[in-house]
Amino acid sequence: MTTQDSPNASAEVSVAGNADRSWSAMKRATIMMVDDEPITLEIIQMFLEDAGYTHFVLVGDSRETMETVERERPDIILLDLLMPHVNGFEILEQLRTHERFEHLPVVVLTSSSDAPTKLKALEMGATDFLAKPVDESELVLRVRNTLAAKAYQDRLTYIDVLTGLPNRRMLIDRLDWAMKHAQRYQQTGALLQIDIDRFREIKEALGPGRADELLQGIAKRLDDACRDSDLLATLSETEASVGLARWGGDEFTLLLLGHLTAESIARIARRLLVATTDPFVVEEQEIFISISIGIATFPEDGTDIDAVQHSAAIAVRALQTAQANPNGAFQFYSKELNARTSSRLNMEAELRRALDRNELTLHFQPKYTVDTGALIGAECLLRWQHPEHGQVSPLEFIPVAEETGLIVEIGQRVIDEACRQHSAWQRQGLIPGQLAVNVSVQQFRHGAFVDGVRGALERHGVAPRHLKLELTESLLMIEPLKVADMLNELRTLGVQLSIDDFGTGYSSLSYLSALPIDELKIDRSFLTHVETRPESAAIVRAILALAGCLNMSVVAEGVETQGQLAFLKEHQCEAFQGFLFSRPVPADDFAQMLSTSSENT
Repeated sequence: MTTQDSPNASAEVSVAGNADRSWSAMKRATIMMVDDEPITLEIIQMFLEDAGYTHFVLVGDSRETMETVERERPDIILLDLLMPHVNGFEILEQLRTHERFEHLPVVVLTSSSDAPTKLKALEMGATDFLAKPVDESELVLRVRNTLAAKAYQDRLTYIDVLTGLPNRRMLIDRLDWAMKHAQRYQQTGALLQIDIDRFREIKEALGPGRADELLQGIAKRLDDACRDSDLLATLSETEASVGLARWGGDEFTLLLLGHLTAESIARIARRLLVATTDPFVVEEQEIFISISIGIATFPEDGTDIDAVQHSAAIAVRALQTAQANPNGAFQFYSKELNARTSSRLNMEAELRRALDRNELTLHFQPKYTVDTGALIGAECLLRWQHPEHGQVSPLEFIPVAEETGLIVEIGQRVIDEACRQHSAWQRQGLIPGQLAVNVSVQQFRHGAFVDGVRGALERHGVAPRHLKLELTESLLMIEPLKVADMLNELRTLGVQLSIDDFGTGYSSLSYLSALPIDELKIDRSFLTHVETRPESAAIVRAILALAGCLNMSVVAEGVETQGQLAFLKEHQCEAFQGFLFSRPVPADDFAQMLSTSSENT
């Protein structure tokens, strides 16, 4: 076998991103010729070179055909039928029974004028045939028509309709080729998984049609960044090939191949981040997005398609589970990330079993008045007593519940259990006051959330004023109109609303004044240094003043010293909670505290 072009020229065709070829692009197609007659190969190549084609793979020994097809991934094969060792019919059969090459165009070359021979070749899957000796004009016409038909079929099969980029099917095919190519030529490949942060929320806000328009804009920016001449110039020394695809939904994938380094890959990732920094305009509305990029290299991070894709997915997941980055970020895969992901998967499985076994229980953080120290209620805190591992920290399992969506079911159970327990204490003649429950962003996204709250109150006969829902500041910034509607529904229901950890987020004061909020909770971080740092004291005073102007009550969290309590009393804070008076306690202990409080009243 002889190859009349370098491996990287073939890579350019095989990994490049756009299958919608013009006639000039079609001339760069890789044409593979299989014939045991060297003179025939030379003549055909000469005819096609005169027509403008440049990339050829010549196979003189038919036994090497399938191996060469696997390695070179040609766009078309010109195949002689009558050859020693392995004839053309056998090669056709192997191609048509191979999942990857069953639709590869094959033009049969034969000197036979026997009609049954040609019919057999067509029945076995030949695309077309040419009689030997080959006529130059007929050869050029058949090759051009076959490649044009292939380009159209490829577009239907391998191109994403919305963005015009290669789709998942093509990406998998190209990744398989690239991994084998990298191994053969001792090159490095990289797979970059590109996810649009918070796209679900963006889509809900925009609607499907405008969300699709946004995706098209993002795809174009990413594609332009990959094809930019400056980028290609930076890669010239590494001989890298670039291919962008739409993996599906809001996920894109970039495939790189060449003598890559971590620095060159990172440079490309940064370019993609920069490309999506400026706002997108959809129907005169500016939309800012950020992307997360997970990077896996091969063969280092995987020697098969699934392993490489899995590694890239782990890397991007690690970014998304970390603190949100409004400017986007990229992350290389590592074994440490894999171990962390495996741990989270195990945690998810354990958490699902915990729900089935009712291992999750409520503890109650007592809440007191600042002026008299009277017990007026509690914050409900979730605890997990694992049968083998003991107490599992909420810092471990709550993030997993958020990521997996289990927080919706868990949150509803907490609300239901809080109402059930309140009702039980009332039947015992106790006065539990108001119970506060934390609510996640995902619960608010769930359409049945308000109905779930209403159902729990009605099921256990609890007056709505005895339930308080604690929200985060970040929740108020996500889909503010939808959140406002739900908050108004809850307020109409009679449920109290509180903003937890106030001062640590980024909510707008205009939203704060417009929403039906009853209470602000000062984050413990401000109380820690309120006695020693003037700036902390100033922030607490400012929050108290703001709440007073908006007719909201204030609860201070994390009160641990008499000095902190004295400061709150001096500045007329209404209520507090913290270790100074009590840690979170189980239901029975809180009932005893209620009983004692009632006796002392």
